[in-house]
Amino acid sequence: MKTETTIQGLTASLSAARQARKTIGFVPTMGNLHQGHLNLVREARNFCDVVVVSIFVNPIQFGPNEDFDSYPRTLEQDSQLLADVGCDIVFAPSVEQMYGSKPRLTNISVGEITNELCGAQRPGHFDGVAVVVTKLLNIVQPNFALFGQKDYQQLAVIKQFVHDLNIPVEVIGVPIARAEDGLALSSRNSYLSAEHRQIAPVIYQSLQAAEIALKQGQALNDVLNAIREKLVDAGFAIDYVEAKTPSLQNVEQFDQNIVLFVAAKIGKTRLIDNIQIHYSSS
Repeated sequence: MKTETTIQGLTASLSAARQARKTIGFVPTMGNLHQGHLNLVREARNFCDVVVVSIFVNPIQFGPNEDFDSYPRTLEQDSQLLADVGCDIVFAPSVEQMYGSKPRLTNISVGEITNELCGAQRPGHFDGVAVVVTKLLNIVQPNFALFGQKDYQQLAVIKQFVHDLNIPVEVIGVPIARAEDGLALSSRNSYLSAEHRQIAPVIYQSLQAAEIALKQGQALNDVLNAIREKLVDAGFAIDYVEAKTPSLQNVEQFDQNIVLFVAAKIGKTRLIDNIQIHYSSS
């Protein structure tokens, strides 16, 4: 496995694969890898000739009071994990390599679907995601790019601008990876204290209970309120508990396929999760 830290080096490493018309799969990450990330690499390995993983903590997607400085940076450990699951090239650029020394005057904003959920809670976040992912896709020029469905809104945003800007890549969403107790795997789980780690699975438990309640005929609004009550009782501070259509439109009742979204803090750690619920009229 190669590690490249410059755009020029990565381009050189991929030139032979391009000349041979090999398929390139790409997994963008911010490092501090867990099994969810590694599942993306395994999935890419299944159908791509070459797998590239980027490790880059992107400063422009963090707000002024967020955890950019403290975000875990574990390149050596991450590289070993990636070698074990068949990654071919790690791209680990510096901030200067990605953004240069001149001021950045170009922004990418995706309207409508970034106005709510995490977009409302983290102003400018998805603009930062859109810029860095566009840059990475232009640098790597993969055939396929794989993202986890835990960040459902992020995946929708990426699919939208890839379509709108005619970026020649197929974006693939991969199901959420979970711990045995149901907690969605996240790099930020490492922030949880032992006590909060025991409480954290309540998010997924409440989503599972909501799915059962909806399929038993309970009203959507009542089910959302029950999630909120369960989380508050467990000690969470709620950012949002909402239902949307799969395309992130508002929904008033469970009469079609929907996605339930939760973002909540336990202690200082912000966790997100979602569950896709299929509607059957029978």
